[in-house]
Amino acid sequence: MVDLKSQYLKIKDEIDNGIARVIDNTEFINGQDVKEFRNELATYLNVGNVITCGNGTDALQIALMALGLKPGDEVISADFTFIATVETIALLQLKPVMVDVDPDTYLINPDAIEKAITPRTKAIIPVHLFGQCADMERIMEIARKHNLYVVEDTAQAIGSDYHFSDGTTKKAGTIGHIGCTSFFPSKNLGCYGDGGALFTNDAELAEKIGSIVNHGMKVRYHHDRIGVNSRLDTIQAVVLRAKLPHLDEYNNARRTAADYYDRAFANCSKISTPKRADNTTHTFHQYVMKLNNVDRTALMEHLKNKGIASAVYYPIPLHKQKAFQGFEYNPDAFPVTDKLCESVIALPMNTELDEETLKYITDSVLEFVK
Repeated sequence: MVDLKSQYLKIKDEIDNGIARVIDNTEFINGQDVKEFRNELATYLNVGNVITCGNGTDALQIALMALGLKPGDEVISADFTFIATVETIALLQLKPVMVDVDPDTYLINPDAIEKAITPRTKAIIPVHLFGQCADMERIMEIARKHNLYVVEDTAQAIGSDYHFSDGTTKKAGTIGHIGCTSFFPSKNLGCYGDGGALFTNDAELAEKIGSIVNHGMKVRYHHDRIGVNSRLDTIQAVVLRAKLPHLDEYNNARRTAADYYDRAFANCSKISTPKRADNTTHTFHQYVMKLNNVDRTALMEHLKNKGIASAVYYPIPLHKQKAFQGFEYNPDAFPVTDKLCESVIALPMNTELDEETLKYITDSVLEFVK
């Protein structure tokens, strides 16, 4: 599904030299490269504050901690997403409220968000799934109307642009009160281990987040609030600094591969290619298409026999996961998510896919489904 080795070889000297520099100066925690990366990412995103942390799941948890929510407060998010988005809500003894998604873009449905709001609702976590932004203009309008916080989960869409109706553009993760991302190795901007970050233009929130990631400290041994230990290693910052200048190039390469897939499957009635929303660019963290009356398991086995990876994101809706059975959900409230979990399949998507490889993949898929 990914080809990190080929990507590494193109920036090998910079990464190797940077890692050697960290080992030589032994600044393993909060070294100069971490500070430089924060500044460089803030400049790229055009956001006031970037606070790095240990991973994307920590970023979501820390964001909710910074908002000062109380046990029992409700947080709305998508049912069709990776569990990290929602498990952090439950972990803090908040109530996760999952809602359905759009059948074509797979993004959280703003109408479903508004219908799910109750007097106990305090926040929304829209997920920028697979590489494009949720309808943030509408979501922010809903949030303002009901006085709610918005925490963007942009783990899969860093670098994506959101276009507002007034002509302005903002990067994914910089629109809500807080943005969260992951630097897991397979992400569009990935390190060589775990890593994450939070973004905000709110100086007060930035101060809270900055202390929470470091045991609630601003001044050493002065703990102003309950915090966690979640830091980005300096060696990981070296990798991210080497990759960040190439992020737009990486995202363009992914879009080129997605364009090839779209063209190859355009006339196949048994495949529905992913829709690209009008108000956002798509960075294609994953290329996820829907199958129509196709045996998915058999197709995946067919591809495996040809040496082609495939995956299902995601096979089980969150509302059906055992971990969330303690919460009450209407089983009929998620028809789109239920259908997607039965029909989606992801094909290889990375920065190193060439036309020959893409042709082999698409020919192999069409050989089975036609």
